[in-house]
Amino acid sequence: MGANKAKIGFIGVGLMGHGMAKNILEAGHQTTIVANRNRQPIEDLVSRGAVEVQSLREVAEQAEIVFLCLPGSPQVEAAIRGENGLKDGLRSGSVVVDCSTSDPTSTAAIADELAKMGVDFADAPLGRTPKEAWDGSLDTMVGASEAVFNRILPVLECWAGKVVHIGDPGDGHRMKLLNNFLSLGYAAIYAEALTLSKQIGISPQRFDSVIRGGRMDCGFYQTFMGYLIEGNREAHRFTLTNALKDLRYLEATADAVSLVNPVGNAVKNTFAAAVAANGGGSEDYVPHLVDFVARNNGTSFSED
Repeated sequence: MGANKAKIGFIGVGLMGHGMAKNILEAGHQTTIVANRNRQPIEDLVSRGAVEVQSLREVAEQAEIVFLCLPGSPQVEAAIRGENGLKDGLRSGSVVVDCSTSDPTSTAAIADELAKMGVDFADAPLGRTPKEAWDGSLDTMVGASEAVFNRILPVLECWAGKVVHIGDPGDGHRMKLLNNFLSLGYAAIYAEALTLSKQIGISPQRFDSVIRGGRMDCGFYQTFMGYLIEGNREAHRFTLTNALKDLRYLEATADAVSLVNPVGNAVKNTFAAAVAANGGGSEDYVPHLVDFVARNNGTSFSED
């Protein structure tokens, strides 16, 4: 380990966090992770040099910078405030970096709470997919003071190819919700347009032959169509359930400033209908939305 390498704690080594933690380790940082029921990523990271401990408190005690990569604000709050949690082990001068897509209101409360302990907070939510997490080429938009941003930047660059300091604590999560509004809005439009296309006799392949390579093409469109055209169920591994959670956070953010957001509500309702149709516990991914929209209109792409 390099003499000047920060000691890192990493909580949440799931689809995104596994690759991120792997890249932090490969950059030479001492990295502490916490035991989890999903043993595969834990055992892989331990084989690469990570230290596994049994509690969040122990992670905080051993780390200077603690990264969180969790499903949302309830899990982040529990990790910080829960029994034997991070607050029980954090020391003055340490930093907590939340890479989850969280509710900005919760983020602000946590930042204030930690500041009273002398602990700095940054939010650094993620763009792109688990593939880029593994490759070390994620995007991140960071909310932090200038000093904290400069301190954590060398670690962010272990797993991110594009790092944007967007503003103060909370601004990263605000920008992430705007980013996801755009991407999930695209998904809702694609799903509806493709269903209409099928109903009027234009196949997904013919549809794609017009859009691909034109002005309406983009990376998100290509991963979305990677499922429908190429049959790759894991073309974009972001669940419908998490998408709906983010759209609800967006709705709350708009409500807080009395914004009239009919498009945001329409997109949220499209995802809510898909999740409800699958019993509320959907582990289908965002491109699979097209199947739910088609089914809701009495058709299917299974024969295409």
